[in-house]
Amino acid sequence: MTDTSTTPTGTTAAKATELLRLHRAPELLTVVNVWDAISAKVVSDVPGTRALATASHSIAATLGYEDGEKIPLEEMLDMVGRIVRATDLPVTADLEGGYGDAPGTIRRAIDIGVVGANLEDQLKPLAEAASQVEDVVKVVEQAGIDFVLNARTDVFLHAGDRDRGEVLADAVERGRAFLDAGAPVVFVPGFLSEEEVAHLVDAFGPQRLTLIGLPGHPPLARLAELGVARVSFGPVSQNVALTALQTMVEEVHRGGTAPEDTRRLN
Repeated sequence: MTDTSTTPTGTTAAKATELLRLHRAPELLTVVNVWDAISAKVVSDVPGTRALATASHSIAATLGYEDGEKIPLEEMLDMVGRIVRATDLPVTADLEGGYGDAPGTIRRAIDIGVVGANLEDQLKPLAEAASQVEDVVKVVEQAGIDFVLNARTDVFLHAGDRDRGEVLADAVERGRAFLDAGAPVVFVPGFLSEEEVAHLVDAFGPQRLTLIGLPGHPPLARLAELGVARVSFGPVSQNVALTALQTMVEEVHRGGTAPEDTRRLN
């Protein structure tokens, strides 16, 4: 058998296997999302960082686009590729709803070294959404790597004033369908209570649920106890960085200067 451990394909395969292991381990995987090469370098250089995740909203904003697949796929993949090249860590990419061709988009992402991806259901009819997951899983199997498809359902994001129990039941139905279609994990973004998180873990199994970290959410240690696989932070990390920038501008306008604890990171 040919040793591919030092080839691009071998490196991608090894990173994919490691990313899947991180999701399956009982220790909670946290990923602070990045949006360009320098944010990827800064985050990956912090001790304890084990993987990176891109944020589609943040990348779009960086390049002057609104969120929601308004950015051309070529520009999204170009930035994702820059992020992959900026780190030796596994990178999972937020690829929204797949830009009209989820299997093709995932295939192109794998070609540039991405080893996992978020894929939104965008509340498509369940059969259609599950079929899309199946099609992506086929592409992953053809690539021969342990690609971590993070199948996302948007039911809580668009819950409105619906009964929470009904919304939770929808999330369970959709998540189970995506797991049955071959996705290793299911992403349920939104503000969830501890009871709702526990219900989803019971429905999917431990290390199958991923969440977004929001102020007021159950503590990370508690989410780990409940059996959550991963917590990411979406556009929150970019908002934190931009808040620091805005605060500096306000201080300068008051006659001040840069914060004394500013670090040189590039």
